[in-house]
Amino acid sequence: MAPRNCALCKVSRAILKRPKTGQQICKECFFHVFETEVHNTITEANLFKLGDRVAIGASGGKDSTVLAYVMKTLNERYSYGLNLFLLSIDEGITGYRDDSLETVKRNQEQYKMPLKILSYDELYGWTMDAIVAQIGTKNNCTFCGVFRRQALDRGAVMLEVDHIVTGHNADDIAETVLMNIMRGDIARLGRCTSICTQGEDTIKRSKPFKYAYEKEIVMYAYFKKLDYFSTECIYSPEAYRGHARVFLKDLEAARPSTIIDIIHSGEAFEVKEEVKAVQKAQQTCRRCGYMSSNDLCKACTLLEGLERGAAAIAVTDKARRKLVTMEGGTIDTMRTIPYFQLPSHKAGVNSSGLASSSS
Repeated sequence: MAPRNCALCKVSRAILKRPKTGQQICKECFFHVFETEVHNTITEANLFKLGDRVAIGASGGKDSTVLAYVMKTLNERYSYGLNLFLLSIDEGITGYRDDSLETVKRNQEQYKMPLKILSYDELYGWTMDAIVAQIGTKNNCTFCGVFRRQALDRGAVMLEVDHIVTGHNADDIAETVLMNIMRGDIARLGRCTSICTQGEDTIKRSKPFKYAYEKEIVMYAYFKKLDYFSTECIYSPEAYRGHARVFLKDLEAARPSTIIDIIHSGEAFEVKEEVKAVQKAQQTCRRCGYMSSNDLCKACTLLEGLERGAAAIAVTDKARRKLVTMEGGTIDTMRTIPYFQLPSHKAGVNSSGLASSSS
């Protein structure tokens, strides 16, 4: 069979087939359409304004590495006027995160962006290795997810940024929709497809790759010869998300548009008023000052469980209520950095708090 010409430029030889559309196109046209689609996602959602300081959540993996490269490219091409930073979280996973952070440090040099690294150990007094040693691998992703989200907020405050962007792609969002359906989590189902979120006391977050397929991100990284870390987290095989991922891949094999179709279904979903009514109002965690819908934020609840040696049950809401009431919900040792003691992103930070090549 004779080689086909690119379906877009009609001149160059097609060397790949887009998983998202099925088009057979050349490498340069693929770069152009991928970057243009991300640019359209950004502009249609009005994600940024001139002069914004934006932290890119950088893990060293394919998604965040491609995001950093594309954000730098689009910022220069379309004159967004953004000040870009790399923000990495060291969860303390030996043989995984320590290696991936070396990739992030190389990306810092390659993309000429300041870098800030924060660790669970310095923020919470625990590493994921220590947590898994105590609770096992069954619920460890719950701890990591809660701690990571709060750590990104804390890092953003230290960097004095207005906005955090993450490499969550279309596959990730579709998986989340499926997970919320399987869990019956109606409240989260109504907001999990939002491209941009922001609480009263948190930094604005957005997902420029909301409509970008994971396979196309991998292809982009491969053809651009980007430097990224490809090993999966050693503690993730038992994560509940894995079941949704396998199901989604089976659906995608039968119908490639499944991923976008699921996202659009989530976007069209409206939470009924009676569900909204039971959602708790946001307040401040009385232990660390972070935003919370209860007296203690989820991170502090999990930390109490770890410090009491009861972390395995701290995951459940029933256990959370029990922990809060025990001894007035207080503990002897407070090892987290109070959120309200961090420098305000409105007040400015000392130069030592800005990103550098070291953590």
